[in-house]
Amino acid sequence: MREITIAGGGLAGLSLACALRLRGVPVTVLEAGHYPRHRVCGEFISGVTPETLDFLGIRELFDNVRKHTSVCWFENGRVMHRDALPDPALGISRFELDERLRIRLESLGGIVKTNTRARPVPVEGYIWAAGRRPRTGPWIGLKAHLRGLPMTADLEMHTGRNGYAGLAGVEDGWVNVCGLFRLDRQLDATGADLLPAYLEAGGNRELATLLRQAEWREGSFSAVAGFELGRQDVVPGLLCLGDAESMIPPFTGNGMSMAFQAAECVCAPLVSWAHGDHAWLSTANECRSLLVHRFRRRLAAAQLLHRVLFESSGRALLQTLSSARLLPFKPMLSFVR
Repeated sequence: MREITIAGGGLAGLSLACALRLRGVPVTVLEAGHYPRHRVCGEFISGVTPETLDFLGIRELFDNVRKHTSVCWFENGRVMHRDALPDPALGISRFELDERLRIRLESLGGIVKTNTRARPVPVEGYIWAAGRRPRTGPWIGLKAHLRGLPMTADLEMHTGRNGYAGLAGVEDGWVNVCGLFRLDRQLDATGADLLPAYLEAGGNRELATLLRQAEWREGSFSAVAGFELGRQDVVPGLLCLGDAESMIPPFTGNGMSMAFQAAECVCAPLVSWAHGDHAWLSTANECRSLLVHRFRRRLAAAQLLHRVLFESSGRALLQTLSSARLLPFKPMLSFVR
């Protein structure tokens, strides 16, 4: 059986490795960092089916996680829309989930090498799942865990002039606050104060005040910049997965689900390659085609909605539809699932 090496021990890399090990494929995961650790992420899973988690062999990892059903959308502190999700979203921090996935993989006989940096080289049996490719971009992502935040729904989204932030409960009473904003180098803030400062600058002053008054989880603040959304530029011939292949705008709440679905997509062709049934080039091309087919529509819809949220005329239209109770929340949700 041919061995597969996965560079990147995030959701896509670890879940794919678990699925391959269930099918007898030797797998090694190379992770540049360590476990557990905090990552910039919305930290709730919406849109993935139990069948996908079963296929990957990781469904039991979610038995005791938070279940979110209610949603509230705020615009500059005012309630714009309340609704319920068609299916509960799963709330769990990356600090906890990545560690569970690592333990699961090692229990299946997979190898995880931490603090090991890899390079994006197009060689046989090598998958690049090491996240976004650094490039100049206009965005900054910020995240922290807080406790003592009053919430009116299981999931909250707060939009403003410069971006948006999502609030989702995770384990032990912590609330994950994760936002995407237009990068503003003139903002007078550093470190963890960047998160409330960006919210305040966008018009979400009340939420910014609540953040400053809440308890912050030590070590949970994370920031990331230098990236573009949508499909990523990749090294020719390199098979990419997860954020290294495409990044959906985070307001959709679908990034974590996409990681699991991407792993499900490419598993069968990779198992066939490991058995010696196909050449690597045809296998990699098949995997890329499957990923494009699976995610083309939702990425296009998400990019369109993302532009609407960052234009004053677009936000005004959404507010008008909301006031008339005509905001098509569930159809919008379906397009990015």
